[in-house]
Amino acid sequence: MKIHEYQAKGIFREYGVVTPRGEVVDSPEQARMVAEQMQFPVAVKAQVHVGGRGKAGGVKLARSLEEVEQHAKAILGMQIKGVTVRKVLIEEGVDIKQEIYLGLVIDRASKLPVMMVSAAGGVEIEEVAAKTPEKIQKMTIPSNLGLRDFHAMNAAKFIGLPVSAHRSFIQTARALYQIFIDKDCSLVEINPLVLTGEGKVLALDGKINFDDNALYRHPEVEALRDEGEEAAQEVEARHQHLNYVKLEGKIGCIVNGAGLAMGTMDLVKYFGGEPANFLDIGGGAKPEQVREALRIITSDPTVNTIFFNIFGGIVRCDRVADGILQAREQLDLKLPIVIRLTGTNADKAREMLEGTDLIYMPTMSEAAKKAVELSNRAA
Repeated sequence: MKIHEYQAKGIFREYGVVTPRGEVVDSPEQARMVAEQMQFPVAVKAQVHVGGRGKAGGVKLARSLEEVEQHAKAILGMQIKGVTVRKVLIEEGVDIKQEIYLGLVIDRASKLPVMMVSAAGGVEIEEVAAKTPEKIQKMTIPSNLGLRDFHAMNAAKFIGLPVSAHRSFIQTARALYQIFIDKDCSLVEINPLVLTGEGKVLALDGKINFDDNALYRHPEVEALRDEGEEAAQEVEARHQHLNYVKLEGKIGCIVNGAGLAMGTMDLVKYFGGEPANFLDIGGGAKPEQVREALRIITSDPTVNTIFFNIFGGIVRCDRVADGILQAREQLDLKLPIVIRLTGTNADKAREMLEGTDLIYMPTMSEAAKKAVELSNRAA
């Protein structure tokens, strides 16, 4: 789960990380009123869950109240990577002496948090890693120790911070680590963390992603979710207790089990097709959930073929077939549907599907190949 910059900075401040003075607004008039209480220059920053705001014109510096209002008017309502800007953060400018990247992620190899730091702040870390990897220090944090002062001190020396700023940097690094652990985060990032002309260390930007699987432990985090920033199908799927991720292809995939879903998408690509989604109906799907899965997938206008790949263990194949037949009748489906069902009550499911125009295939490979063929034909 992602949150906005202004929300991330709210969490930062709770843990003692210093941020510039700022307030989020949703109209040019409010932007002007907030800026009246600030020292200029003032930054006007789009609040969206995508990167590249600056390059898209979503971050502007204003030197007067008129400019604040103009920039807010231009940014609100604009599209950044397909996402509409509905809020802007009005923030006091700072005297930047040095820009730093500071972030924490989970390293899948060691299964431990890794702190990354770079003197090349203000630049996307992926770009730094690709062009100048020697500018990034990665430090694995042992779970029995946590982030200690000597870890942060080594990082401060690596990026060339003056000694006078070491204490503030260490406090910031330790606060970020504590947020990462306390909130079950998958990413905590400040880019840039800046050293000001006065020698202060401030979080000029902020990004926090949370592990969805741990949200049940954090109702205060769940309350920060902005469904307006998420794909409509993903929001609806979550409400229906379905695991759905929208992709760019044309073949709508409905599968039970995350591993089988990944394998299904791989097989679709192997035969030259492109999956339109990841959708796992789970281990105990009922006919109603199958029907809702079909409704969600067919609400995507790019989908031209549907591919069911079900291995019936706990999930009974006849329940899946019942859901398909219900959806076919209630949703007036016109798209070709390719089905591979095997496992519990598969024979009964095949009997239920006989006499329809649904395309039953005996194996996963044959079904994937057929789905790709139909999708390419319809394209």
